[in-house]
Amino acid sequence: MHVFNEIIGWYGTVAIVGAYFLNSFGILSATSWPYQVLNLTGAIGIVVVSFAKKAYQPAALNAIWTVIAAIALVKILFV
Repeated sequence: MHVFNEIIGWYGTVAIVGAYFLNSFGILSATSWPYQVLNLTGAIGIVVVSFAKKAYQPAALNAIWTVIAAIALVKILFV
């Protein structure tokens, strides 16, 4: 289970940094669904590994990040 959590955590880091990179260089818009999916899944990955390591500050930060990305994704897809 430890290796799985590490993989999920690293995915989360790469997804969030990747989304930021792609947005910063004009490849993805912040209002695009791929950008928000990267943020959503990346934040979930960091929440998983943070709870596993009992690191509650990054877990809280990324739980909030997850909610923001989920709301943005719903707005993009359904509003």
